[in-house]
Amino acid sequence: MRADFDLHPGEPPAVMKEPPADTTVAVRTADQPLVRPRDAATLVLYRKDGRRIDVLMGERHAKHRFMPNRYVFPGGRVDRTDARVRAASELASPVRAKLEQAAVPSRARALALAAIRETFEETGLLLGAPDPKPGAAVPAAWQEFFAHGVAPALDRLDYVARAVTPPYRPVRFNARFFVADASHADGTIQGSGELLDLRWFPIADALELPLPRITGVMLGHVEALLSGDQDAGKPRTIPLYHYVHGKHRNDRE
Repeated sequence: MRADFDLHPGEPPAVMKEPPADTTVAVRTADQPLVRPRDAATLVLYRKDGRRIDVLMGERHAKHRFMPNRYVFPGGRVDRTDARVRAASELASPVRAKLEQAAVPSRARALALAAIRETFEETGLLLGAPDPKPGAAVPAAWQEFFAHGVAPALDRLDYVARAVTPPYRPVRFNARFFVADASHADGTIQGSGELLDLRWFPIADALELPLPRITGVMLGHVEALLSGDQDAGKPRTIPLYHYVHGKHRNDRE
């Protein structure tokens, strides 16, 4: 699938055939340019006890331009150096294959690395394993992570879904949502200021928080995946949420 799949020539960018689903988030005005979505990655860390699933979430600061005062999972934009970072382990083959349906291999790997880096920066938790080349150079954005003697462990990640911010928003992301068992994460939760009120929420409680619409949708996918409620025996496809010809769509990759 083309990376610009949600941009359709001939569709007036300021015209919507249905209103935004979340009216609490800014809408692009007619004088604002249509922006291309930036690649981003989100990581849902979970703890499971029987049927109960807790997820780590925090509230975006009121000064954020994008989704202020909303509870979200840790995550953020892909850094230009992410693809070059060494890892303690690589993505599992099925996860890599799913990512590469809509991204070249280097970009797919960068997305997974960004999810781990952003989670560390925003929560203090490290999803890593012993560094295979201790002391070797790393990009500046990764130096604090590697200072703990570990490199990112990509094999701990599973891929849940993709969502592209609609073109009627002034800030847009092409976001991949990953999931990982928090038992593989080291460190103590300590926010950087990006996310406030960082804590574990049972999924039922998380759904009662002030959430972006897509975050609530992802909570449902995470719960279905971790509860084993997917269709048994069927290959798992990746939900893709995007906006096509004036309509919100849920397709599959």
